[in-house]
Amino acid sequence: MRKNVIKCVVLSLFLLFLCALYNADAIAGNKKNFLWKVQSKTNTVYLLGAVHFMKKEIYPLRGEIEEAFQSSDILVVEADINDVGRIDLQKMLGSAFYFEGDSLEKHISPETLERVKKEFDEFGMPSLLITRQKPWVLALTLTSLKLVQLGFDPLYGIDVHFLSAASGKKNIKELESVDYQIDLLSGFSDSEQEAFLLYTLNDMNSLEKNTDALIHAWKTGDVRRMELIIEKNIQDDSTVAAMYDKLLYTRNKNMVSKITEYLQTHETYFVIVGAGHVVGEKGIVEMLKKKGYLVEQL
Repeated sequence: MRKNVIKCVVLSLFLLFLCALYNADAIAGNKKNFLWKVQSKTNTVYLLGAVHFMKKEIYPLRGEIEEAFQSSDILVVEADINDVGRIDLQKMLGSAFYFEGDSLEKHISPETLERVKKEFDEFGMPSLLITRQKPWVLALTLTSLKLVQLGFDPLYGIDVHFLSAASGKKNIKELESVDYQIDLLSGFSDSEQEAFLLYTLNDMNSLEKNTDALIHAWKTGDVRRMELIIEKNIQDDSTVAAMYDKLLYTRNKNMVSKITEYLQTHETYFVIVGAGHVVGEKGIVEMLKKKGYLVEQL
């Protein structure tokens, strides 16, 4: 039970950028994948932009994706959510919940608090539990609950699929870690966390429509459409845009640094990151191209 709870919390961290809604339309054979082959003079890295909440019906994945994984020696994920034994539970709880004597109403406006309680009423969550959670956790929890209500299951996420397939068969490495991601999210100021929470509340009514568009772009390898959807979602709020700069673009630089290291080795890597990390001028794909690597979308 404890293991499953931790997995759900950790998986929710990835919902900052993309959530997935399965679309029953068939994928045309001439469509691209959200998969890139990156080559140096000595090595190959496969880069998969992934979505982390899926439905069972998305499987099996297209052959190009599975073949790239099978031909790789090492699987790399943002954070190995299956290795829950390394997660500092006390630290995670301390970063996500207020200690005794502190509560949500001391950190956000009365208007935002009223909206939060009203939204969570639909899911039957007790008010006491709501007021003990920090705004960034509430934002992720709310999105997760809505997606589950729509039929999503984080256990069908792309990263979970490949972590299971690699278990006991391939080496698994992390680009970051769960602790790093928690520290990043909990490190935002009260005003930034409230802005992110309000952004999430405002997005609830269009969540199904937006995720439908996102998953269609993912399934067809439509990079430009994915980029436009992400830009549209954040451009109207300067505070949220500044947060996304840290959550996406700063992390992209760090990820590219590690991928560059992989390209200097002689082992083939299969790297999975959130799809939001690979698109745009500041995305991983463009950054690798500018470094002179041969990058091909498969």
